Amino acid sequence: MNLRDLPYFERWFIVGLLIGVLAATGALALYFGIKFFEELLLGDVLGVQLPHPVGEGGPLNFVYSPTRYIFLPLVVGLGGAVSGLLTYTFSPEAAGGGTDFAINSYHKNNGRVRLRAVPVKLLASAVTIGSGGSGGREGPTSMIVAGLSSNLINFLRLGAEDRRRAVAIGIGAGIGTIFKSPIGGAILAGELLYKRDIEPEVIFPAVVASAVGYSIFGVVTGFEPIFGYYLQPFSPLRLPLYAFLGVVTGGMSIFYVKTMELFTSRFKALRTSRYVKPAIGGLAAGALALGFPEVMANGYGWVQILMDGKFGDIPTYGVPLLLILISLPFVKVISTSFTVGSGGSGGDFAPGIVIGASTGAVYGYVLHLLLPSVVPSVAPFVIVGMLSLFGAAAKAPLSVTLMVVEMTGGLQLLPGMMIAVAVAYLLSGGNTIYGSQVPTRRDSPVHAGEYNVPLLRSIRVSELQLRDTKLLSTMGSSDARKAIQDSGLFSLPVVDNEGKFLGSVFLSELPASKEPVVNFVRSGVSYVNPSSTAEDAMEVMVRSKSRWAPVVEKGVYKGIVTLDDVLTAYDKKLREMSVKEKT
Repeated sequence: MNLRDLPYFERWFIVGLLIGVLAATGALALYFGIKFFEELLLGDVLGVQLPHPVGEGGPLNFVYSPTRYIFLPLVVGLGGAVSGLLTYTFSPEAAGGGTDFAINSYHKNNGRVRLRAVPVKLLASAVTIGSGGSGGREGPTSMIVAGLSSNLINFLRLGAEDRRRAVAIGIGAGIGTIFKSPIGGAILAGELLYKRDIEPEVIFPAVVASAVGYSIFGVVTGFEPIFGYYLQPFSPLRLPLYAFLGVVTGGMSIFYVKTMELFTSRFKALRTSRYVKPAIGGLAAGALALGFPEVMANGYGWVQILMDGKFGDIPTYGVPLLLILISLPFVKVISTSFTVGSGGSGGDFAPGIVIGASTGAVYGYVLHLLLPSVVPSVAPFVIVGMLSLFGAAAKAPLSVTLMVVEMTGGLQLLPGMMIAVAVAYLLSGGNTIYGSQVPTRRDSPVHAGEYNVPLLRSIRVSELQLRDTKLLSTMGSSDARKAIQDSGLFSLPVVDNEGKFLGSVFLSELPASKEPVVNFVRSGVSYVNPSSTAEDAMEVMVRSKSRWAPVVEKGVYKGIVTLDDVLTAYDKKLREMSVKEKT
């Protein structure tokens, strides 16, 4: 059976199943790889136990050895060094977050991802995050599964279009699997490619792939949502508060994006070996973690603590709790920028969730102090905060909303989530954490042939030079032959005494006689009007097998446009566009 010969849905149901298996395989490998290095480097070396959310078995306790904890920057720096050595030796594209590379591959590289990037990304990310670097596992998973999916298409001998589609499906299925959010992951496959559009053709196979990946992953790690089940009732009184939270998280998402861009550009400009830069970033991130352990790794355990309102479990070291809460989202942004911006292998998806959750926590905590009857719990603001901030930063409000609902079981919070993410998305403008996103399908090279209007269609006949070249119907055929020869053409239009267009005559069909030219006119000749396009004029020339097209308006002859006229206007338009692009 040749998959290429199957109808679209049958073919992509089968390929979707295969990508789902790859999604589970990649997600499980990274999940347990991070756990291994976390227990080895943080647990055995430093005596550190990070809190983990209830959906990953907990516990929520943060345990550390005071005598060994001071060496945390060295361990995180070591993780960065190993990551840099792996990526820049074997697969430089594996540096950084991973999701942006996969998006770029979809738009500009026909979905090609080298197979060697997969194990490099897996190992480098496991070491970076497992050593305490501030990064998420979702970004690496998206690149890992996208890479596996790309090479699966090569193995199945399918084409470039199928490979691009498989990369998009791999992105969504990978993230949806490791987040335990198959519905959100399926929509994410189409939404994450663009700032304000969606790729509908990948949704069906992404649904299949995400369902399979989630099922296999859940069998091994459990099916409970990562953050358990949010069961508190919804209160319409809090809707204005959620809307204003969208203002706050919208602003914070811009800060996150701009800071990541700044650190990335500064590290690129840093005059030192690229192998060393992730180690420098790791040392800096580890130093920040000495005072803010919440910024280590993906930080999901701390999000759970914030949701549960267990603020007493947050280390304050004698500093007022409110000050710690206010500082936390900013420190997480900077720590992630050090880790990922330096080239360390870790995702920016999970940090965005943590930054949004901590922003919502401080906002909800203040409201709880001021309006305890209206805001009895901080939990809904933590959830809405994580959704609205990253939904805006990733330009994926729909899929991230679904993902957070699946991660928290908080379906009753949907009205608040939707209004907050809409506000945040609006205020964040074009700022995105993924620089490879393009605004719409129209702007993607993948759809260039579908959406780019040919330049000839933008030129109107009224903009072209009209030549008043014609033959009168009463003219003798001998005189008409001479007029056609003088024009340098092989035929000319014929009009009557009132200027009405009658048709055209060809030099080869005219005898050398005084017989009126009207007797040799070919009627029914196609023509254009002043509002027609240059492309229309070219089509008329092709049909009539001539180098000119008659221009007629309401039956009255206006002149002709020649092939040379069209090409001259085309070149002029092309030069004008080139000047505009340069300016």
